[in-house]
Amino acid sequence: MYTGLQHTHSGLAYLALLALVLVIIWALVGALSGRDFQEKDRKIALIAFILCHIQLLVGLILYFVSPIGFSLLAGGGAMSDATARLTALEHPLINILAIVLISVGFIRAKKLESSTAKFRSIYMMYAVGLLLILSRIPWASWLGN
Repeated sequence: MYTGLQHTHSGLAYLALLALVLVIIWALVGALSGRDFQEKDRKIALIAFILCHIQLLVGLILYFVSPIGFSLLAGGGAMSDATARLTALEHPLINILAIVLISVGFIRAKKLESSTAKFRSIYMMYAVGLLLILSRIPWASWLGN
């Protein structure tokens, strides 16, 4: 089960990152072109929103069933080792924050009135979320697999 979750989490990360990049570009083009925010724009943003939330759910399950996730914090040695700190603390917390920001951008866009403001809410909050996610990906282990 653990290996399957690991592969799911890693593979889904590619989809979530690609979806975020595409939605950011889509919303940026929409804002700059001055076109109206339509239902298809909301659905496109919703795809990245859902993928990120599924990624978070799989990651949280993986964190608690992993032999190296939560147990690193319980042992107390995670803070002195950069790799262990990234795995046990930084990666999960920063990515939860990123998903919260993506959620705020999506929910806020639904409540705003002007199309430009809706597009801006999506591309700005999704971009900040994407940057946070990229900053805490364990690149050495992710690209090594």
